[in-house]
Amino acid sequence: MQAVQTPQIPDRLFFRIGDVSELTGVETYVLRFWESEFPMLSPKKTSSGQRQYRRKDVETVLEIKRLLYAEGYTIAGARKAIREQTKRKRKAGPEVTAKKKSQPVLFSPQPGLDGIKKELQGILNLLAKN
Repeated sequence: MQAVQTPQIPDRLFFRIGDVSELTGVETYVLRFWESEFPMLSPKKTSSGQRQYRRKDVETVLEIKRLLYAEGYTIAGARKAIREQTKRKRKAGPEVTAKKKSQPVLFSPQPGLDGIKKELQGILNLLAKN
């Protein structure tokens, strides 16, 4: 089995399918097939129908690639392994999934005007630092 090298994922909000293909070394038609086989891989689509992958989606693609190509899993086995990893992360709590303190959080999941106000304040603070 060959080792799969993990590429550096650029710090962007969204990636097009071509960008993900180039980053991960997986052909676009394979990515589209994986979307049908792995429910956790679900890029949003724009009004024009283009796929918008988030960072989480790119990380999922890399994990699927590792399981299938490096570990030798079947599609069903890889799907099960990813589900189990997700369950373990949820049970482990915020320590496993917490973001690094050094990276500012621009978009928090807080609803309402208070959340928007905090997000805008965070952006202003970042701009003031630069």
